[in-house]
Amino acid sequence: MIIDGHQHFWDPARADYPWMEADELAPIRRAFGPGDLAPLLKANGIDASILVQCRSALEETEEFLRIADATPSVVGVVGWADLTDGALDETLHRLRASPGGDKLVGIRHQVHDESDPDWLLREDVQRGLTAVFARDLAYDLLVRTRELPSAIATAQAFPQARFVLDHAGKPPIADGGSDEWADRIKALAACGNVWCKISGLATEAAWGDWDAERLFPFVQHVATCFGEDRLIFGSDWPVCLLAGSYGEIKGALEACLMKLGPQVREKAFGVNAMAAYRLAVAS
Repeated sequence: MIIDGHQHFWDPARADYPWMEADELAPIRRAFGPGDLAPLLKANGIDASILVQCRSALEETEEFLRIADATPSVVGVVGWADLTDGALDETLHRLRASPGGDKLVGIRHQVHDESDPDWLLREDVQRGLTAVFARDLAYDLLVRTRELPSAIATAQAFPQARFVLDHAGKPPIADGGSDEWADRIKALAACGNVWCKISGLATEAAWGDWDAERLFPFVQHVATCFGEDRLIFGSDWPVCLLAGSYGEIKGALEACLMKLGPQVREKAFGVNAMAAYRLAVAS
């Protein structure tokens, strides 16, 4: 099974997305749903996808589970739930029992939008993560270089849990990269319970001036650090449309992975996502 490990749905006419207010994001400030994605998956040889949260709202998670329940190609949902809520365990139980709840595979929060770079290390957040892992869910790390130290400490604090780093930790590709990002990625990868998504890289580059060659050093670095068994392809559609079409993004990342070997590409496009999220689907 070929899996897109990271995509979104949203409708700005029905909900607020604070991160989408910048003028340069106007091209994607419209509704995107299963009907828009389906032909792209078919055209690009993708069998299934992981639907990932876009805003800090429990109702979005509930809606995504309903969508997943009605959409066979959505094999997993990484939703949002309030990690600081003392009743989080009850919330997760209710989500799991709701329509589509069997497809809830992880939880995510926009940590990089928090003012505190050590937000993940707060006692209430760590308590919430304990509840997430007690439900056998993964946790997606949406962090930049600034928050990577707290991500490392958190992964070390929960060695039996599963973490997935989104967008390779958002390397500053447009600025030529940084040693700080590279060193912190290496330290995070030393935690064997963390997977890394090869996703969202084109939008970290200059949107109108990137190609596979420009992305490859960053893909190569995370591949060297995480190894072939912990890399996951993700389109980051429709955010990726800011930099290129679904096919262009998929083609560039596939080219990068193929340079590392066909087995690296094969695992990143399927079995690694199945392992990270414990997907109950046939390979």
